[in-house]
Amino acid sequence: MYGKVLHIDLSRKRSWVDDESELFINRIGGVGVGIKLLEEELPKGVDPLDPENVIVFTVGPLTGLYPMASKTIALFKSPLTGNLGESHAGGRSAIAIKSAGYEAIVVKGASETPIYVAVHGEKVFFRDASGLWGVGSSLTVGRVIREREPGAGIRSIMRIGVAGEKLVRYACVTTETYRHFGRLGLGAVFGSKKLKALVVSGAGVIQVKDVKLYRTLYDEIFNATTRTAIMRKYHDIGTSMNVSPLNEIGGLPTRNLKEAKFEGAEKISGDFLAENYLGRRVACSHCPVACIHLAALREPYEDEPYFYKTTMISYDYELIYALGSLLGISNTEGMLRLFHEVEVLGTDAISTGVLLAWMTEVFEKGLISETETAGLKPKWGDWKTYLKSMRFLVEQPTEFYRDLSMGVAYASNKYGGSDYALSFGGNEMPGYHTGPVAHIGFLTGARHSHLDSAGYSLDQKLLKEDRKPSVEEVVDYLLEEEAWRQILSSLVVCFFARGIYSPTLVVDALKSVGYEFSPTELAKLGLDILRDKNRFKLREGFRIGDLKPAKRIYETASPLGCIDDEFIGKAVNLFYARMGI
Repeated sequence: MYGKVLHIDLSRKRSWVDDESELFINRIGGVGVGIKLLEEELPKGVDPLDPENVIVFTVGPLTGLYPMASKTIALFKSPLTGNLGESHAGGRSAIAIKSAGYEAIVVKGASETPIYVAVHGEKVFFRDASGLWGVGSSLTVGRVIREREPGAGIRSIMRIGVAGEKLVRYACVTTETYRHFGRLGLGAVFGSKKLKALVVSGAGVIQVKDVKLYRTLYDEIFNATTRTAIMRKYHDIGTSMNVSPLNEIGGLPTRNLKEAKFEGAEKISGDFLAENYLGRRVACSHCPVACIHLAALREPYEDEPYFYKTTMISYDYELIYALGSLLGISNTEGMLRLFHEVEVLGTDAISTGVLLAWMTEVFEKGLISETETAGLKPKWGDWKTYLKSMRFLVEQPTEFYRDLSMGVAYASNKYGGSDYALSFGGNEMPGYHTGPVAHIGFLTGARHSHLDSAGYSLDQKLLKEDRKPSVEEVVDYLLEEEAWRQILSSLVVCFFARGIYSPTLVVDALKSVGYEFSPTELAKLGLDILRDKNRFKLREGFRIGDLKPAKRIYETASPLGCIDDEFIGKAVNLFYARMGI
């Protein structure tokens, strides 16, 4: 049965395994188990960069068995928000953890010197990483570790760049080059622990309880993931398909959300990138969709005529929003270079773009000068200056850049400009200005992310129906959606497959691997997990009254018109009242 949890103590350079099978039986896996482990292992009120902060990686009972059950959940205390940190990543990490024989890995303590940890099945090695610390590109770090460690083709390498070493509060952890634990600063937690990378590999066999049911369900799910129109779109164009429709309805944040339509959207759209730059597609392990799109950027060498280098650069909607329209950039190749730079440095693209957009506006308004920006003059569309600024976010040549490394909420409290600092609960805004429900979702979501409850979907439905919702309708939708996503995050299933993994199918899939749940029990468990997350947040200092979005979201009209702050306030209060917290 499921339940092996690997504990890694970086301070004492030791590891051990606990049996948590009862916890997994009751909570499925993934985030359902992870939030309990985090609550148990993390002392109350610990600073996120203290050695006592813990990182919990969890996978689910469907990992390695069913298509698109391919994500790993990371839970930790966020250095960006000072509260719950939760990030999901695809790639090969989930399969590697499962094949190594574990359902979860808990990392605690801190090393005195840089190290990376290699987990190969039952063996755990603590490797010296002094030679990798300070290497300018996280891509180089990945290449070096690939040459040193066994397990090619079955291992996962989760590593940080220099941003994590410098404790940039929105530094990410990169896995398999093109996938990330992107949001809320897991990279800074790695850096505070002097943990350069975590390598995992294994060759274990994953068993099922009911083979006949498993084979039937596998075929059903596989066919749904390869033959439906929406999954085909994820393969053909990916999430970048959102650029054009959002721009058409006026929901694409542009120039720090001073506008919601971008005149240069065509040159950064998914169709344009696919037609002119798409080099190849990549899939997460055990996923037939291959939604990861890589642009091939061909650049000449400066001093060598007729010699070119080609760089493969991952792109998706959130990157295009944050480092494209939000900065007023329509130069396709310039935008792609910004994408590449966040990969090299190891920062979250959304937070980076929001910070650069805010910096541009405070510079425009005279709240900062070239003294603060180290001589740079940021302006909309100037990707070359933004490229230098991104490097300064990590190098921190002035106090201003050190403050920017703390996040937009922190920086705006010090320099002004909080009215247009796009932040929700301390987390920088995702790329949807579709109407009130999206923003209510950002405010009430456990991690203040668009992936919590996808409020933008209801906004677009309301736009088609040409009507305004009631506060009750909005809260019912968001609560039901986010509660169900806790179940998907416990399995752990990619949210792109949420239309495939219905409650009935999930009940059967769980039965095939030895779990007995009814749809009603799953619905109750999802709500319980969501409440657990919010209780954890309250324990760590979260206050509902502090949820005040930037005034900019009320000033710039959405597709549903100008957003009413009173409506937002009522919905937020009702949501938490329904949660009972």
